[in-house]
Amino acid sequence: MAAPQTKQLYTNVHALRGGKPELGDLDLNDFHLVFRFPPESKLSADPSLRKQVKQGWFAFHIVSQCTLRTTPAASGIHSSIRIRFRDFTYISFNFEDDKAARDAFEFIRSRTCKLGNIEKLLAFHYRPPPNSPECKINGWDLYDARAEFRRQGISEKLPDLGWRITNINKGYVFSPTYPEVLAVPSKISDNTLKYAAAFRSRARIPTLSYLHPINNCTITRSSQPFVGLRLKRNIQDERLVSACFAASPDLLDASGAEPGDSTSPSSSQGDVVSVEAPDVDLSLSETARMEDELAADTNTLYDQKTGKRLIYGAQQNNLIVDARPLINSYAMQAVGKGSENMDYYKSAKKVFLNIDNIHVMRDSLDKVIDAIKDADVSPFPPNRDLLARSKWLEHISAILKGSALIARQVGILHSHALIHCSDGWDRTSQLCALSELMLDPYYRTIDGFIVLVEKDWLSFGHMFQMRSGHLSHDSWFKVESDALAGSTVRPGENDGRGDAIENALASAKRFWSKNVAPDSKASTSDPEDLAAPEEPKPEIPTLAVADEYATRLRDISPVFHQFLDATYQLLRQHPTRFEFNERFLRRLLYHVHSCQYGTFLCNNERQRREAKLAERTRSVWGYFLSRRPEFTNPEYDAAIDDHTRGRERIIFPRFGEVRWWHQVFNRTDDEMNGDLNASAATAERVAAYQATSGLSDPHMMGVEEGSESTSRSSDSPRRSPQPPSFTTSQSVIAGVESAHSALTPEPRSPPQLQRSASTGEVPSTLAGLQEKISALTLGKVVFGAADGTDASGGSAGRLSKGEPAAQEMRSMD
Repeated sequence: MAAPQTKQLYTNVHALRGGKPELGDLDLNDFHLVFRFPPESKLSADPSLRKQVKQGWFAFHIVSQCTLRTTPAASGIHSSIRIRFRDFTYISFNFEDDKAARDAFEFIRSRTCKLGNIEKLLAFHYRPPPNSPECKINGWDLYDARAEFRRQGISEKLPDLGWRITNINKGYVFSPTYPEVLAVPSKISDNTLKYAAAFRSRARIPTLSYLHPINNCTITRSSQPFVGLRLKRNIQDERLVSACFAASPDLLDASGAEPGDSTSPSSSQGDVVSVEAPDVDLSLSETARMEDELAADTNTLYDQKTGKRLIYGAQQNNLIVDARPLINSYAMQAVGKGSENMDYYKSAKKVFLNIDNIHVMRDSLDKVIDAIKDADVSPFPPNRDLLARSKWLEHISAILKGSALIARQVGILHSHALIHCSDGWDRTSQLCALSELMLDPYYRTIDGFIVLVEKDWLSFGHMFQMRSGHLSHDSWFKVESDALAGSTVRPGENDGRGDAIENALASAKRFWSKNVAPDSKASTSDPEDLAAPEEPKPEIPTLAVADEYATRLRDISPVFHQFLDATYQLLRQHPTRFEFNERFLRRLLYHVHSCQYGTFLCNNERQRREAKLAERTRSVWGYFLSRRPEFTNPEYDAAIDDHTRGRERIIFPRFGEVRWWHQVFNRTDDEMNGDLNASAATAERVAAYQATSGLSDPHMMGVEEGSESTSRSSDSPRRSPQPPSFTTSQSVIAGVESAHSALTPEPRSPPQLQRSASTGEVPSTLAGLQEKISALTLGKVVFGAADGTDASGGSAGRLSKGEPAAQEMRSMD
C-alpha cells in the first residue's frame, strides 16, 4: 500500500489519553487518523527531538463513538473531539480553533458512516509493501474444507467412518448461509436432506463439525426446528439426527430405528434439563484410564447377544444441546419454531445451557464500557461496581461451562452432541469452536486455530458484517450543545447538556416505532427479543446501502469477542498448551473491526464468494503468519501424554479462575482483577492454614462433637475451596467473609444448629474465626499493607503511596 496522502493536517493539537497530555500534529487521510508528537513546531526549533518522534495510527473503521464538544471563543476552553475506538482505546483531541474541531469531526464522520458501500472500506485498498513477508503469503489458501475433513478421517479414499461429503449445497442453492462443502451421515441421501431442510430454520440441517479421532464421536450443529405450538415433527429430520448419533453401517436400518436406543419419557419435555453446567474436574487417572480403554478396545467390542460391533454413542447418553434459556425456546414455539420434541428423538436427551441472546450480551458489554469510559481523561481504575453489574464474567463462564459439558460428553463419555441455538450461527459457533478447542490439540496451534475460525465461524455463517457493523452508524457521532460550555465535567459525571431533549426524542422514537411505524423488514439477527433493551429505530443511511450490509444497531453484538475472551481464559489457565499467545487473540479482535483485510467482511461464505474478496482483498492470516514469532507462546509444549499431568490431550476450564481479559481493555491486571485476585489469595491462605492448623475442629466450624456432619466431613477428602463468586461487586472484606462462608459447611442433620446470632452460638464461632484469622495477619489484606501493596503483591490500583487513606478505602467500595 502506498504511503497515505494527507487530506487534513491540524497542528499543535493537545491529545489526552489516560489523563496524560501530549502536544502534537493530527494528520487525517482517507483511512487513518495519525497523531505525531512532538509537533513539527518543536522539531523545527530543536532538530535533536526528531529522534524522539512517536506516532499513533488509528483506522477510522474502528471508531465506536465520536463526540464533538464545541465551545465559544469567549469561554477560554478549547473545543474537543472525544473518540472511543473498538479496541477500547480512548483519546480526546483539543483544538485551539473551533472551526478546525468541526472540520476534523465531519471528516472522520464522512470516512466512517457515510461510505454507503463495503468497497470503500480499507480492505479494498490495502496492499502490503512489495517483497515483504506478508506479501508472499496468500492467507485465502490456508483453509480447505475437504482437507480439514480429510484430517478428521472423512474422504472417499479413506475407510468409511459413517460420514460422506455431499455437494447438495454447491452454488449455495440448498442453504445460502451454510458452507458449500458439508459432511453428512453416509446412510442419509441428498433427497432426505432436502425434506429435512424444510424443518430447520434457514435450511441449516444437522451437519458435521467435528469427528473425534479416537472414539469417532461427533459434534454436529444445526439451527432450531419448526416445532411450533402443535409440536410438529419431521420424519426425515428425525432420521438425520439419529444417523448423526449413530453414523455406522451397522446401526441404521431401513426404518431409521437404531438398536440400543435408550427409552424416552412419554412427555415431550420429560428428558429436557435446563442446566448450569457443572464444574468439570476430571482427574488425570480417570481421563487416562478412559482414553486407554477406548484406544485398546475400539476394534474388539461386540454385543454378546447379536454379535454386532458396538459403536460408541449408540450405547451412551447422546445430547441435543440447546444453547438458549428454556423460556426463550418456549417463546419461539409461539412463532412456529422452538426446540425438538424429544418423544421423537429417542436416541438422545436434551439440555438447555441458559446462555443469553445477543441483546443481553450487547447490553453487558455496554456496561463494561461505562465502567472504563473515562480512560482518556482519568488515570484512575475503572468502576468496579459497574464491572460487576455488567455480568460479563458470568456470561463468559456460562459459555465455558456449556462448552466443557460438550467436550466431556464427547471426549470422556464417548457420546455424540448436536448443538443449536436459534439460527445456529452465534452461540452455536461459540460452543462448537470452544469444545473442539478443548478436545483437539491441533486447534491449539496457530495453524489449527486459523482452521477452527475459518470452519466454525466463517464457513458456517457467523454474521461478522452484521454483528460488527463495519459500515458504522450515524448515531455513533454526536455534537454536544455548547450552552453550558466552560462548566467542569469530572470523570464519571454527566454535564447534563441536552439530556432532557435527547431523552424526550428517544422516548418519542420508541413510541413511534412500537405503536405507529413498526419496522417492516424482519431483522436477520437472533430472533429472541426477550428482555432486549429498547433502542431508537436506526436512521436510514445517507447513501444507499445494500440491506444485507447496512448497520442495524440491534444486530450488533460481541459474540466473537466472547469466543476470544473464553479462549483467553483457557490460555491463561493452561499456558503451555497453546502455541499462540495473548497478543494473537487481541490483534485478531482488532482486525475483526479494522476492515484492513477482507477475511471478516460480509456475513457468510456465499457473500464473500460473490464479492470476490479472495481476489480483491488480502487475508488477515497472511498478517499473522508473516509475523509468527511475535504471536508464538514461548511456554508452548507440543507433547501429548495423557499419563502426564499438564500434557493431556483434553483440557478443561477452571471456572473459579475466570478473570477479566485486562489487556484487551488496556488496563492492568490489578485494575480489573484486584478484588478477585485478593479474594482468591485470601481463600488459598485460609485453606492452607486450615490444612496445617486443624481449623476444622468442631467448635471452630460451629458443629457439635459427635454430630453426623462432623463425621462426614472428617471422612471426606479435603478439597481446596474455589475462590469466592464474582457475581457481585466485592471488596477485600467481602472476600474474607465469602472465604469463611465457603470454608464453613452447612449443618446437615441437627436443625437446632441453624440459629441466629442471638442464641450465642454464632458469636463464639466468629470469635474463634477472628482468633485464627489474626494469626494470618489478614488485617494487612483488609486495610492495606504498609508498603501500599495488596494481597496479591500488586499495587492497589494506580494509587500512589502518599495518597490519602480515604481515597484508598473508596477504591475498595
